[in-house]
Amino acid sequence: MLLRLRQVGIVADFRVDQAAGLRRLFGGGQLQVVTFVAGCEGVGRSVAVANIGAALARLGKEVMIIDEHSSRDDIASAFGLSARFDLINVVQKELPLQQVLLQPMVGLRVLPAAKAAAKLGRLSLAQQQNLLDALSGLERPIDVILVDASMAHPHGFSPFGLASQEAVVVLSGNSASITEAYSLIKKVSHAFARKHFRILVNKVRSYPDARSIFDNIAQVTAQRGIAQLEYAGAILLDESLRQAAQLCRPVLVQAPNSDAASAFRDIAADLLYWQRGEREGGGVEQFVQQLLHLSQRITPNVLRA
Repeated sequence: MLLRLRQVGIVADFRVDQAAGLRRLFGGGQLQVVTFVAGCEGVGRSVAVANIGAALARLGKEVMIIDEHSSRDDIASAFGLSARFDLINVVQKELPLQQVLLQPMVGLRVLPAAKAAAKLGRLSLAQQQNLLDALSGLERPIDVILVDASMAHPHGFSPFGLASQEAVVVLSGNSASITEAYSLIKKVSHAFARKHFRILVNKVRSYPDARSIFDNIAQVTAQRGIAQLEYAGAILLDESLRQAAQLCRPVLVQAPNSDAASAFRDIAADLLYWQRGEREGGGVEQFVQQLLHLSQRITPNVLRA
C-alpha cells in the first residue's frame, strides 16, 4: 500500500481496508486522545500521566500511553519496567509493534516513542505507512490514548498535542512553574491558534490554593484573548506519592486509599466526560491525518514566520 499526501492540507489518503483496521483498533471512531504538556520540568507530569492511565485501566478502559521521553524518569520506570525499544524500530521495520509495547497492568499499554516523535516530521511515505500498518495490526481496541509529551519540540509543544482533542498543561504551585505554563500557552496560541487548554495543578498544599492558581492564570489568558482554560483538577502534596515513586509503582497500587490516589481516580473519571468539541467525530482517521500534517509544519521556519 502506498500513502499519498494531498497538496491541500497534506492529508493522508487511507485505503478502505486500512481505515477499517484503524476503526477496529481504536473503537469505531470513538478514540479519545489527551496530551499532557508542561512549561518546565519538575512539575510531576509523567507521574500524573502514569497514574491517570492506571486509573482509567481500573475503570475498564483500554489505554495506551505514548511516551515521548527517553530517560530513567519515563513512563516505563513509573511501573518498574525498562523500555528497551522505541516506536522508531517499528517505523523502520526492525521490530513488530508487539515487541516494543509494554503492558504494566491489564488494560494499559505503554508505547515508548521518544525517537519516533523527534522524527515525525521527517518520516518518508514508506515509514508513515509502516506506522499505520503496525497500529492497524493490534487486536484489542484502544479507548483512550494519553501522551506524555516531551518539551524537546519547537515551541516546546508536541505535534501530538496539536492533533489531540485535549491538551492538559501540568503546573505546580511555585511561581516559576506558573509563569512557564502561561508562556507555553501563549506561544502555542499565537503560533498554532490553539485556544483551549485544561490545567492540572500538581504539588499544592490545598484544593483552595489549586483553585486560586487556576483562577488567576485563567483570568489573565482570557483578558488578553490568548486562550480559554478549564480546570482539570489538582493533586495535593502527599507523602504516599514520594514513597510510591521510590518503589517504582503507581500510587493507585501502592497506596490506593491515599489522597493522591483518590484525586487521580477523580481526574480519570472526569476525563472520560470531557467535551471534545469540533474534533469529535473524526475518530482515529482524523487524528492520524492531523498528526502527519502538523508534524510537517512544526519546523524552525514555521516558528520564525
